Amino acid sequence: MDRLKTILLLFFFCCLSPGPTMQAQAITDPVQWSQELIRESDSVYVLVLEARIEPEWHLYSQYTPPGGALPTEFTFKNDGTGYKTLGPVQESETHTAFSTIFEVEETFFKGTARFSQKIQLTDLQLKGIQVDMFYQVCAEVCIGADRTFLFSFSDQPYVPEAAALDTESLAKGDALLLDLKNKELLSEDTGSGNTSRQGIWVIFGLGFIGGLLALLTPCVFPMIPLTVSFFTKQTQSRSKGVARAGFYGFCIVLIYFLLSLPFHFFDSVDSQILNTIATNIWLNLFFFAVFVAFAFSFFGYYELTLPSSWASKADHASDRIGGAIGIFFMALTLAIVSFSCTGPILGGLLGSTALSEGDVASNLTAGMLGFGVALALPFTLFALFPSWLQRLPSSGGWMETVKVVLGFLELGLALKFLSNADLIGNWGILKREVFLGIWILLALLLAAYLLGLFRFKKTGVYVRRSPWSMGGALIFLGFAVYLTYGLFTGAPLKTLSGFPPPDFYTLSDQNSDCPLGLECFKDFETGLAESRASGKPILLDFTGWACVNCRKMEEQVWSDPEVYQRLRDDYVLISLYVDERRSLPADQQFVFAYENGTRKEIESVGDYWSTFQNLNFGAVSQPYYVLLSPSLEILGPPVQNTDVDTYRTWLDSGIRAYEDLAVPVPDPFALPETEPVQMD
Repeated sequence: MDRLKTILLLFFFCCLSPGPTMQAQAITDPVQWSQELIRESDSVYVLVLEARIEPEWHLYSQYTPPGGALPTEFTFKNDGTGYKTLGPVQESETHTAFSTIFEVEETFFKGTARFSQKIQLTDLQLKGIQVDMFYQVCAEVCIGADRTFLFSFSDQPYVPEAAALDTESLAKGDALLLDLKNKELLSEDTGSGNTSRQGIWVIFGLGFIGGLLALLTPCVFPMIPLTVSFFTKQTQSRSKGVARAGFYGFCIVLIYFLLSLPFHFFDSVDSQILNTIATNIWLNLFFFAVFVAFAFSFFGYYELTLPSSWASKADHASDRIGGAIGIFFMALTLAIVSFSCTGPILGGLLGSTALSEGDVASNLTAGMLGFGVALALPFTLFALFPSWLQRLPSSGGWMETVKVVLGFLELGLALKFLSNADLIGNWGILKREVFLGIWILLALLLAAYLLGLFRFKKTGVYVRRSPWSMGGALIFLGFAVYLTYGLFTGAPLKTLSGFPPPDFYTLSDQNSDCPLGLECFKDFETGLAESRASGKPILLDFTGWACVNCRKMEEQVWSDPEVYQRLRDDYVLISLYVDERRSLPADQQFVFAYENGTRKEIESVGDYWSTFQNLNFGAVSQPYYVLLSPSLEILGPPVQNTDVDTYRTWLDSGIRAYEDLAVPVPDPFALPETEPVQMD
């Protein structure tokens, strides 16, 4: 999957690179393959693959240096079983040239390519061999592809057999499936989905705010009057200049929208892939490192930029092509040259969408659209109303202050990803008190910076005190006081629900490791046994250590006195953590086969519960709440992120449905019972 991400991102950026032969995108398959099996003896064969490559396209060698286009790779299935490969794959003559895009020497084929692999059979009854191949071809765009070649040692085509699952895996897979009743209720809408739709607009709004902040940075702000003047003064009529400026703004929105599209492909490959990515320890640590790097770039210690050749090519294309396409490349040039300022903000947007409710890919698209709209809006508005340009403040040191403030915000967000990794790994390093303490320190440092008490040497002079800087300092001082109050009193800090670690993840001793000190079970079978023993219905809670909206529900909804009382007294709470990375015992690990033929290795507790959720309830997102009777009747439609009143009503309806199951309904047509008649 890591390789797939690389392919998609490389493909996307290559699609945006300028050049005279963009019509090459219409070629669906620039490489035509043929195969041959050469017999040298009864046991030695040569597998040959030959490629015919379309003009101007390059197919890359197995040995092309890293850092450029992706190399060709071969996988010989079951090598060592029935046959063995003799030496490496041989390839025909290659060419070498320097890539100005990647700034490395690349080794590739032009026109034709030939690969050969000698093998020796150790089982003369072997029917055939499967060879999997990955390759990439590039012209003005890059295309990655996977191909499978089947070589038969008989007159009949070779069809590999899928390895059968062992009986133990089959039995454990069957045990995952519950005998649920009333499953039609799973598809009913309780109204809680409205919050997901509202969440999309919240993400759009966050993206819009991020775009407005990007406008205030030194990379973007000075470009506004220059670009608007170009459109209004380089055309003969004002209406034409306004139209071109409007199209320029549209192109900016389009570019940021296109950046989100690859994430939709990730989600379509596997319904659980984005959830798995968001709860991966190493990816969260990677995000932590990235945001720290972004923060220090905003502090002025270095600049993060895209290759200058990208901007040069885009700018050259806009000058050479002209017209609508030229305007598009002008917008692309802006996106590239402003990356050192917009990149960290976009990174923060990506991080916030990974932490928010709903579909990650859709959230990212909404955020990118909001960011693009905010960034594009001034260019269109100032073209419509050129006199407004006179009211713009002059560029100056205030823009560096904006960057430093953003740097502190990036550090705060970085800490959230470190906290995710700590929670998922159960390391116990970043407990709630430690997390809040670091946020308090960051808020105090930012307030001190805005008051001019210190400066970053790389950014220049101290902040000049003004109503804006004083107001900002007061806001962050107030935030520090709010956090301190929560730290020392144990208050829930509902406005920040989901960002700090949960209240039970603390340095102090706790009687329960469940939310709000409730009694909960973290194994379904144990909780089900308790439900049957107590006669209470089940609240099945699919949650996650790194699930922000799970924490929001627990701290904002479950903490309501009436909701809390129902959870404590009326239900058996079963909380299943789908991102629990603790490994299952070796004898409990197995391979699960879905109906579509795909397979998943169940190795961790989280693997087990995420598959359990998907298989039985057709859902992969969290939080996800289901009400069940002890005999596994579904008592109502499931809910996700919702408000206190809706959740309380939902819990009450579950109790009523359970009571209706327990009381038999009299049959109006049944005859009354009578004493049996004794026959003499």
